[in-house]
Parts: sequence; structure tokens; C-alpha cells
Amino acid sequence: MMAGWEMTQTKKPEISIVTVTLNSESTVEDTLRSVLSQTYAPSEYIIIDGCSKDATLEIVERYRRRFEEKGIKLTVVCEPDEGIYDAMNKGIRLATGDVIGIINSDDYYEDCALATVAEAYEKEGFGLFYADVRMVEPSGRTFVKHSRDRAYATSRDWNHPTTFIAKSVYDKYQYRNDTIHDDYDLILRLKKDKVKTVVRNVVLADFRMNGVSHRRSIRSALSSIRIKYGIYRRNGYSRFYIFECLLVEAGKLIIG
Repeated sequence: MMAGWEMTQTKKPEISIVTVTLNSESTVEDTLRSVLSQTYAPSEYIIIDGCSKDATLEIVERYRRRFEEKGIKLTVVCEPDEGIYDAMNKGIRLATGDVIGIINSDDYYEDCALATVAEAYEKEGFGLFYADVRMVEPSGRTFVKHSRDRAYATSRDWNHPTTFIAKSVYDKYQYRNDTIHDDYDLILRLKKDKVKTVVRNVVLADFRMNGVSHRRSIRSALSSIRIKYGIYRRNGYSRFYIFECLLVEAGKLIIG
């Protein structure tokens, strides 16, 4: 299995982008514009909507013509789902590109994002790619969270909005849809199976810190510690990773 993940083939990839939406009228336009402004255009953009009650889909449809003019296939699916990771799995199954990126409807890409990914795929090949992200606090203050690939496994080194995974890898894996941290569970599974990883220390996306995973309270921190520790253990990591979970959540509480 390990040798099969070397990803030695290199070519200019077709890139599929997936966005999951639910009542995202206040932020989705930034996401749409960021996909349109890419210097390396995706081949398709897939939006999975969980039956929004606001103007989310109206906003998306206003942009349909602009996507068509750029040769980007826009697919919109509106139906009930069983949570964000179920919706992501739906989008991944529909995607036809060599590489798939997932950008949430609260977040947005830098203009160079897909060009950076395409260059890395063409030159090196990869199963998993991620880069730096700009964190945007509700106050407007920003800071950069850097990426890193090392033997020690920590979510502090990884940034979901900048993550791109080869379709061939997604064909063998999907999100479990068990907890709010199942995106990191997938990363640990890929790491465990030695999927070839490429990291770039350049900001490729902006992440608004206003979601469920950034609620600041002792109760939410304890819940997150329990969930993430369970994910580490399920993937074969040492009991000592409880300290990593404590460190991450303590940091979130301090940063505010």
C-alpha cells in the first residue's frame, strides 16, 4: 500500500472545488469571488447546500453566468444532509478533477491558491497538500497560522481551508461524519498510511474564526479535548497525545 501513495505521475491538474453552504448569505459572496479570481481556474465548482432558508442560493445563481464565461462548470445541489461532513462527502463524490479542494462558505482563497497547488502537483505529485492560512478574528485582527509536515502529529501544523487532496486518495477515504473534528481525523488517517504530502509556506486562504470549532468556553474546550483525544487513540497514537489536546485548547482559550 505504501508504495502506491508515492504519486510519481505529474501533470497540470484539473482542480475541483467544493463549498458546503447553509444560510450563508452574509459570507458566501466572498467565497464565490475568490474562486472566480483564481489565476489558475478550477475545472468545476460544486456547491452542496443543506436547504438554506436565506438568500444563499439566490446569490450563487447571480454568479452562474460569470462561472460559465470563465469555463468553470458550476454544479449546485440543494437537499437535506446529515451534517457538514456528509455534505463534503457528497461534493467529493461528484467531483471529477485530479485534485479536490474544499473551501467553506465562511472562508475565501487568495488569488494564487490554485496556481500554487497546480505547480506543486505538476512538479512533485502529491496525495495531500496544504499551506499557510490567514486567521481572521471577529474583531478584524488577523494573524498567519503556518503549516508544517513532521512526524509529530498536531493540528497546529495543518490548515483545512488550504487543503487539497488527490481524487485518487479521496476514492479510498471519506470523512467519517462522527464529530466536528472529522476533518483532522482524515488527515491522521492519511498520515498513518504515509500518503505523500506537500506543504507550502505561503498564505493561500483566509479563515474567519467564527465557527463552531472556535467557540471559547471551558465546556467547549473540554468537549473538544475529549473528541480529539479519541481521534488520536482511534488512529493508533500514544496516550501522551492528551497533552497535545490540552495544549491546543488552552491556546484557543488564551487567544480568545
